Amino acid sequence: MSDLSSSASTLAVVPTLTTKQGTPFQFMLAGAMAGTAVDTALFPLDTLKTRLQSKAGFAASGGFRGVYSGLTSAVIGSAPGASMFFVTYEGLKKTLSAVMPDPQYAPVVHMMSASGGEIAACFVRVPTEVIKQRMQTKQFLTTSSALKSVVQNEGVLGFYRGYFSTVAREIPFTCIQFPLYEYMKKSYAFATQRSKVDPWEAAICGSIAGGIAAGITTPLDVIKTRLMLSQRNPSGAQSSAYYSGIISTFKRILAEEGPRALFSGIGPRVMWISIGGSIFLGVYEKAKALVIDDE
Repeated sequence: MSDLSSSASTLAVVPTLTTKQGTPFQFMLAGAMAGTAVDTALFPLDTLKTRLQSKAGFAASGGFRGVYSGLTSAVIGSAPGASMFFVTYEGLKKTLSAVMPDPQYAPVVHMMSASGGEIAACFVRVPTEVIKQRMQTKQFLTTSSALKSVVQNEGVLGFYRGYFSTVAREIPFTCIQFPLYEYMKKSYAFATQRSKVDPWEAAICGSIAGGIAAGITTPLDVIKTRLMLSQRNPSGAQSSAYYSGIISTFKRILAEEGPRALFSGIGPRVMWISIGGSIFLGVYEKAKALVIDDE
């Protein structure tokens, strides 16, 4: 309790950062720029992480070859997905801050806002993620063949395979990352006696916060990857690599491969999200400064 009280009192004396007021369209534009930048720059690391988490194994899934497989799908989904996240995040943050203006509730505001943002973003992100990961693991060589297979064998709902596991991964991740990110920005601004941080400083805060959150939530990411890579055979039969349900997938990985498998790909994931958090949030803060006029 003493640690919690100390944290609350520290938050209470950290001033609120000076932020520019923007429209949903401006947040959407800034988010699109950030999402496209990070997904394009770090796609090879994401591919290696996915292949390490695949049931087939790293080498069988492609190894170090063709690390840009599925890039088209990722780029198509990155801009609208990031836009949906930040429009929802900024909107909820403004609304909830008015409802809970006391600084001690700031972490709760950021958790709820980020969680809402992720739920909205996943409606756009998951279909492209399904196609991207199946191409990353060499199940398909072209985007069109992957799309055709999902429609024929799984129907439209096949594009949302792993939706709930993605949300189950993203909400804990974002509940760690964004309160930590916002707190670090406020603390650094307070320590340097300023009302706001520069985009490059926000980028460093985003990198640290993202890396910590990535490491902690890796098991959820492994479960999400296994579910997304699973597909029914054309006959409708289930292969040995078919997974269904978050809990059953968790239990099966533990039983068949042991606890260590739940942390498969943790190195590339932490590296990818640490660098990605820097680019994503740094570009977002810079983009906001460019597209949102000072009042």
